Parts: sequence; structure tokens; C-alpha cells
Amino acid sequence: MSLISIVVPCYNEEEVLPLFYTEIQKVMQQMQQEHPSLTFEMLYIDDGSRDRTLELLREMSLHDDRVRYISFSRNFGKEAGMYAGLEQSKGDYVVVMDADLQHPPAFLPNMYNFVKDGEYDCATTRRVSREGESKVRSFFARAFYRLMNRISQTEIVDGAQDFRFMTRQMVDAILGMHEYSRFSKGIFSWVGFKTRYIEYENVERPAGTSSWSFWGLFRYSIEGIIAFSTAPLMVPVVIGIINFVISALLIVLLIVQLLLHSTLVPVTIVLWVLFLISSMQLFSTGILGQYLSKTYMESKHRPIYLMRENEEIYRSRTQAK
Repeated sequence: MSLISIVVPCYNEEEVLPLFYTEIQKVMQQMQQEHPSLTFEMLYIDDGSRDRTLELLREMSLHDDRVRYISFSRNFGKEAGMYAGLEQSKGDYVVVMDADLQHPPAFLPNMYNFVKDGEYDCATTRRVSREGESKVRSFFARAFYRLMNRISQTEIVDGAQDFRFMTRQMVDAILGMHEYSRFSKGIFSWVGFKTRYIEYENVERPAGTSSWSFWGLFRYSIEGIIAFSTAPLMVPVVIGIINFVISALLIVLLIVQLLLHSTLVPVTIVLWVLFLISSMQLFSTGILGQYLSKTYMESKHRPIYLMRENEEIYRSRTQAK
């Protein structure tokens, strides 16, 4: 018998969660008919939701023994949710997917077929189009992937998703990376293992709204750059050289003006140069500060997440009443 753990991070998903549960049940039944040796568990991670997500998970766990859940003490973010799911999963294979049905459950049988024979350690999806996204968001997303692949030794495939079907060996390798500031797209690539990419068109959410804002994605991209590249640390070096050249040219200009016209360079030019240099210095300090802040947070050794409740705690509490 082979157990497949389906890890589903959830944040305010009360509208779409029943739809996801219905769809994933159909797929599990189909896979068990084709492969009778397969068993399943669904591990939902409630990331401090403010709606009825936790209530729905409680009800599901009481009526379906395959449903497990972990409820965080607060919102720790999707990265913490994925880590918790991988850590608490029991399966020989582990699937990570969103509850919003933008990761179609219908892909699971095909993904399993790629992984089960050992030819691949992971099967994942790759979006070949960004229909439904704004042009600005699509432009910055593509620019991010191009930049990451230029400045990092870890290749991140453009359009690759967190929707992954992995072997236990790959999951254990990912769990061996304990950093507090996590960027899973980079981690999935960094650990290696043979991966099969399945291309598909973008799928819209059937209900609810995404919790990812443009600013949230921008901050997430900065996390990824800092986590998997030290190239930005070269920027202060380059800026220092530029400042030196500007300063040298300004000194030469002052000397030439004094020798030829016995006049000084206009004050506005001096102020402009000083403003430029100070801006560059602040930018350089900001880059160094980002790396220092990540080092500071890692040195605290804080837990990646804190659990408030799971299905076992809830069941024992219910029975006690």
C-alpha cells in the first residue's frame, strides 16, 4: 500500500473549500479504481484564517477520517503553511496544492504516473500563459524570473508552480533546509531531483479572491532574490566606484574652472552631485540592511510556525464534552 498525502495551505478559503473537497474526492476515487494499492490523507493547513475556514475543516475531519488539519496560532504565511504540511505529512508521496482550484486536481493521476515508476522524483505544473492577470503584474513576474536566473546559480523555471507531486526522498531533502525566511520555488530547484514539468493554461478561481496583492508578490520576490543570490551585495561596490569617478571628475572640473575662468562651478551642480551620491549611499545601505536583517532573524532560531489546534485535539475536546 502507498499513501499519498495531499497538503493544502488555506487562508480565508471558506467559499472555495467545499468545491475543492468535492473535486479532490472525485480524483481520489478515480485513482483508487486505477491503482487499488493507493490510500490518501488530506492535510489542510489553516494559516490563521479569519473566516469560517477552520469551522469547515473541523466538520470535514469529523465526517472523513482521511481529513487532517493544522490550525496556526496566527497568520504565518503560505511558506510556513507548506513547510508545516510537508513536516506533518505521513505519505510515501506528498502533493502540495492550493485550495482555490487554480491547481486542478484532475492533474494528479498524470502526475502520479510520472513519479510512481521512479523515473522522476517530482511532477509539477508550469503555466504557459498568464491570462487573467494584469499586464503590469505579468511583466514584473517575467522580469523577476529573468533576473533570478541571471544572478542566481539556482535555475527557477518561468511559470513553475508550487503545485507539486513529490517522492518522500525529495520531501525529506526539503525539510532538511530549516531556514526561517523560506522561498519554496528556489528551494524546490536547489535540492535538485529529477522533475517533470506539465504545461497548462492559467485557470481562474471559481470563488473567493486571492490573498496575494501586487505589493505582497513584490516583497516575496525580494525574499527570493536575497535567499538565493548574493549578487545584490555587489551593487554597493559598483556604486562606490561610480561615486569615486563622479567625485574625481568634479574635482577636475573645479580645477579647470578655476584655472580658465577663476570661477567656481555653480552651486546647483554641486548640490545635484551630492544628492546623487547620498542617494546611492542610502540605496547601498538598504541592500546591506536587507541581508543583515535576514541574518538577524535566522540567528533567533524562532519556529517557522506555531500550532494552535489539529484534528486530534479537536476530536478529544469534542468527546470530552
